[in-house]
Amino acid sequence: MAVWSFVPALVQRLIGNRLGSERMLDARQFRSALERERLRADRMGTSFSFIEFDTRSRPAVWTETLVMTLEQRLRLTDEFGVHGLGLGAILPETSEDAARNVAEGIARGCPADPPVSWRVFAYPDVSSNGTSSDRGSVRTGAGARGVVQEAGEPVATGMLFVKPLPLWKRAIDIAVASIGLVLAGPALAFAATAIKATSPGPILFLQRRTGLGGRPFTIYKLRTMRNDAERLKAGLRSISEQDGPAFKLKNDPRVTAVGKYLRKTCIDELPQLWNVLRGDMTLVGPRPLPCDESDGCAVWQKRRLDVTPGLTCIWQVNSGRSRVAFADWMRMDLRYVRGRTRLADARLLWKTFLAVILHRASH
Repeated sequence: MAVWSFVPALVQRLIGNRLGSERMLDARQFRSALERERLRADRMGTSFSFIEFDTRSRPAVWTETLVMTLEQRLRLTDEFGVHGLGLGAILPETSEDAARNVAEGIARGCPADPPVSWRVFAYPDVSSNGTSSDRGSVRTGAGARGVVQEAGEPVATGMLFVKPLPLWKRAIDIAVASIGLVLAGPALAFAATAIKATSPGPILFLQRRTGLGGRPFTIYKLRTMRNDAERLKAGLRSISEQDGPAFKLKNDPRVTAVGKYLRKTCIDELPQLWNVLRGDMTLVGPRPLPCDESDGCAVWQKRRLDVTPGLTCIWQVNSGRSRVAFADWMRMDLRYVRGRTRLADARLLWKTFLAVILHRASH
């Protein structure tokens, strides 16, 4: 178990005996309840809201007052417990506005000093154009005044469900990425020279993609297409060989002659080792989609964002991946999310190595 997971449990042990609450869940139970409610909402097409109460640096007596207020004011169908370094409450089939009213009522009914501070998340958030999203504005409030303020920066609701990298996985990422970048130096230098000599434009292709919990990041690749490839993409969308929001075209006319070789040998993917070293990506994990394609995913498919995206995963080592339906691709990613282990990672890395050697990784 990663070190981070002990922190909420420690908070629970420190205050649990004193609080004496039968309803309050410990950290592990509460995380299971939160995940269970998300699965139910995805299956039934319903929604729920989540209230996060900040209890950091607060005495046990203060937290006890908050817990008593939660017990009195939450419905029997609601659940609350230890979440992060504070307390959280799950409100099934409750809108964001209704949850905000609940949070204000709890703040008014809790004569605590300092005042209770909170923020509300809605799942799934519905954007102004009516499409589902895992991003929502976080509403914050403090004290008996019940003041509500808009947070300046939208926060991904998906961050509630993220599974941070285990220490063993991060250590392997750093070691392999560091060594890999050094060993790949000559190949990168050769590729950069070839790109610059045969095609106008930059050597690197930078693109915004959706990462852990829905947070965007910039991915690095060697440029394998014409410099105006992104502008031409819209005109090719109708002949995409991949269903769903993703775009895949085996004989893409935008790919340059040098780019075809770089893709066949996967040399174009080597700069992503820098993403791995930075922590934006990991060696094994669901491939990050461009932000617009990720936004087009169904709500259940966005559960792949619970883990850090990777260089390779189950779909990448599937020899017939170009014929795999988008929904099946997403199911492969979710299968990895549920069964992320050292052995699974080792097997996928070995299969990826074979795919690259046999030139199957680009098909």
